[in-house]
Amino acid sequence: MSRLSWGYCEHNGPVHWSELFPIADGDYQSPIEINTKEVKYDSSLRPLSIKYDPASAKIISNSGHSFSVDFDDSEDKSDGKVVMMVVMVVVMMVVLMMLEVLMMLMMLVVLLVVVVVMLHVVHWNSDKYPSFVEAAHEPDGLAVLGIFLQTGEHNLQMQKITDILDSIKEKGKQIRFTNFDPATLLPPSWDYWTYPGSLTVPPLLESVTWIVLKQPINISSQQLAKFRSLLYTGEGEAAAFLLSNYRPPQPLKGRKVRASFR
Repeated sequence: MSRLSWGYCEHNGPVHWSELFPIADGDYQSPIEINTKEVKYDSSLRPLSIKYDPASAKIISNSGHSFSVDFDDSEDKSDGKVVMMVVMVVVMMVVLMMLEVLMMLMMLVVLLVVVVVMLHVVHWNSDKYPSFVEAAHEPDGLAVLGIFLQTGEHNLQMQKITDILDSIKEKGKQIRFTNFDPATLLPPSWDYWTYPGSLTVPPLLESVTWIVLKQPINISSQQLAKFRSLLYTGEGEAAAFLLSNYRPPQPLKGRKVRASFR
């Protein structure tokens, strides 16, 4: 298995990732289980300040592991320089919930909360590092804002994304996607959990501060079906749906999960 051929099948799935990426057995790996009964309130955690430039959205694409919206981070018009937004679809439930996302993403299990999808907005620390690549190799280099999605009412703000997914159905497809503000997808409450972790796909770098919003947003079952219709195979290959794309929860190894709320 080469470093570029990782995936979620039996021969190249998460159980094999440590063969090529030894950090997979590190102390700050994601996803994790978040046990809400063990989370500690931290009064020092500040309220979130979130603002994005809709003009920086450029492309929506299907990597074969997830689909993502990519942003132009060459101008500092957003908070912390957003580089991508990823939506991952869950395939199965473990404990009470499982979830996953792209190269900067994570998966987690929250007890007593059942959700099927999570949206991740990936940022890099432009105050300290000159580029995303350099930031991704530093412990305080990346921050990922995670938002739970649950099936319920139709989400008008999400419709712009689901309307275009047929255009990137196969792996490797991408299309221009502009004038999009991720903040329109956020819930009313910005209470959050936070913990130090990693990317949940190779190279699994331990450079991510996870910020997970407590309140989910709704999407309709029809919109969820659109997510699940994506393929991890390319044009001309036998069609295979992008479903089994999760990494099992990793050991906490002494890490503490903090909450901005009581």
